[in-house]
Amino acid sequence: MTMSGWSGDGTPEDEPFDLIVRSRRVVFPGGERPAAVAVRAGRIAAVLAYDDPAAAGEHTDHADLGDVCLLPGLVDTHVHVNEPGRTEWEGFTTATRAAAAGGVTTIVDMPLNSLPPTVDPEALAVKRAAARGRCAVDVGFWGGAVPGSVHELLPLHEAGVYGFKCFLSPSGVEEFPPLDAAGLAEAMREIASFDGLLIVHAEDPVLLTDPVGPTYPEFLASRPGEAERRAVERVIAGARETGARVHILHVSSADCLEPLEAARRDGVRITAETCPHYLTLTAEQVRGPEFKCCPPIRDAGNRERLWEGLAAGVLSCVVSDHSPSTPDLKVPDFAAAWGGISSLQVGLPAIWTEARERGHTLADVTRWMASGPARLAGLAAKGAIAAGNDADLCAFDDTATFTVEAGRLRHRNPVTPYHGRTLTGVVRATWLRGRPVTDATPPFGELI
Repeated sequence: MTMSGWSGDGTPEDEPFDLIVRSRRVVFPGGERPAAVAVRAGRIAAVLAYDDPAAAGEHTDHADLGDVCLLPGLVDTHVHVNEPGRTEWEGFTTATRAAAAGGVTTIVDMPLNSLPPTVDPEALAVKRAAARGRCAVDVGFWGGAVPGSVHELLPLHEAGVYGFKCFLSPSGVEEFPPLDAAGLAEAMREIASFDGLLIVHAEDPVLLTDPVGPTYPEFLASRPGEAERRAVERVIAGARETGARVHILHVSSADCLEPLEAARRDGVRITAETCPHYLTLTAEQVRGPEFKCCPPIRDAGNRERLWEGLAAGVLSCVVSDHSPSTPDLKVPDFAAAWGGISSLQVGLPAIWTEARERGHTLADVTRWMASGPARLAGLAAKGAIAAGNDADLCAFDDTATFTVEAGRLRHRNPVTPYHGRTLTGVVRATWLRGRPVTDATPPFGELI
């Protein structure tokens, strides 16, 4: 008990907890241990011993998971919800249901593929109105940096976006054009002036070509790893000059690791992420256009180097880049199909399946998929099981297996490259601020 007799959430310490979740395998940043996580008023009020008698209040709901792991709710900072405007591709209702079913309790929505794109405060207000009352998990928003929008960056920052996305090559939608060298420098200077964050789709358009044919090898050759590395080097140079804080999105080429590591050693304020599809799938496994994404899935040797970069901390986040579309846009071939992977619900088991084979632990996975993304976006109350944090939790059966069926996933359209793939790890339950999220519960996620 504190000297005042009051807990960190502002309630008397003799008040009963709302919920106790016990597990012999609670995953903390330092590893696993038995514990009882006590929840009051949506926050983690205390982390107690597994058999602590203080947790035995008669008015408290209890869940004992036994040997099923208790993880912090995951944070996915790279999700294309596409609503409003392209809601037939996805939407807040379906995307957030998929997130919750996959153990993800917070998403940050990308500013493009919706109409209007989130490039000014008015568009952000439209996006928030579309999301309000429809979200099964908490949702935040990125803003966009496009040509001519530099005067909107500070107002968007003040309106609550977590940072600003830009492209250095065509985005795939006309309403969100890329920044040229002058536009990138201008955006970096402006964002540095208020210590914001610029997140970058880094491919050099000079090195990108149209595929010469419809097959995957031809598509892969049209977006070489050198295009990523050259663009990353350009971002590093700009960050070094302006002092801007920058983040490289969806690194697919391991050729980017060396310049990223060197920049970090030099004190450049740069971080980088990768995605489940780059860590679990390979070019040799690609079957059809459901595997198409930009930048592309590369060969098995490249995949192993990405795992090494993740283990070394050069890559600090693993996020989905969930970018779905209607099935008719994923045909007929790799030259014509929409480039985007649908994976929001299966990211955790996909990563765990591969991570465990390489000797990584669930503490590693939660660092990459919960605390790392939370830190990127500045979500101080998310991403770890600790007193005072939001009681966002995930019960994860790390030895159970299942086979992915695209039609049974919660996202809107039944398309995913994981269809038919057997994965290890099943999400048994998800709690958002101490309340269970199920298909039967009305949406109560907040816009953050």
